[in-house]
Amino acid sequence: MFSQRFAWCSLLAVLALTSLASADDKIRVLIIDGQNNHNWKAMTPPMKADLEQTGRFTVDVATTPEQKAPAADWDAFRPDFSKYDVVLSNYNGQSWPAEVNKSLEQFVEKGGGLVIIHAANNAFSDWKAWNEMIGLGWRGPDFGDRVTVNDKGEAERTEKGKGPGAGHGAQHEFVIITRDREHPVTRGMPAEWKHARDELYHGQRGPAANMHILATAFSDPKTGGTGANEPMIWWIPYGKGRVFTTLMGHVGGPDDPSIRCTGFLTVMERGCEWAATGKVTLPIKSDFPTAEEVRVVPSQPKT
Repeated sequence: MFSQRFAWCSLLAVLALTSLASADDKIRVLIIDGQNNHNWKAMTPPMKADLEQTGRFTVDVATTPEQKAPAADWDAFRPDFSKYDVVLSNYNGQSWPAEVNKSLEQFVEKGGGLVIIHAANNAFSDWKAWNEMIGLGWRGPDFGDRVTVNDKGEAERTEKGKGPGAGHGAQHEFVIITRDREHPVTRGMPAEWKHARDELYHGQRGPAANMHILATAFSDPKTGGTGANEPMIWWIPYGKGRVFTTLMGHVGGPDDPSIRCTGFLTVMERGCEWAATGKVTLPIKSDFPTAEEVRVVPSQPKT
């Protein structure tokens, strides 16, 4: 009897440790939102749910005070980045307290991941380290260099003061061209795939130092574009950390399909995993778009 009880207790202990190890193996994500010129309230919950449904992540959300909030509210906004493996920014608003900025810089410098989604690259034009981390942002033509890709697949720089500043034409479906098919995030993706209706950003500006372009899209003049291949997905090293950006993901209302596109979801999920760990284990989604067909998740997941 004693041996049976001992064996049963040992089995329970092993199961408990296995469960704990499984939880510990998950990547800890912090989404920051609270202000944005886009509908962050309609955007954060499905992104959180999509990440969690992969089984690879645990996700917390830190929501900043509203614009014109009392100083005391901002004094209380002190996210502890050290508790996480990767920070996903869904924020475009007023400046954070200097202490928060410094904390994020140190987090990435020491090896933490940072993921930028769409309008989050519009934020913090006066924050030097932020501009270094994101490489290119929604800035005027005099802010910094512009980077495009020619038809040979070569990156070209336009110095500040020349050419257009940041903008976008009419929302439309557009083809993503995978430029680096060996990077862990894009490995296995088709050479071209069609993204759901979205804002195609063009003319982004910044230092773009050590910028690795993974994918581009042609900014068609017929839709108000520049006639150039604009970066859509890229990454930049910062200290020991990795900063991953995708310019896809406009959400103005609940009916916008951009973040329901299975291409976007694959990029976001694999981008978060890679920024956090330097590796990708998540597969390309089976219903990934083709060059001719947009594919979207038919309904938003429950949150």
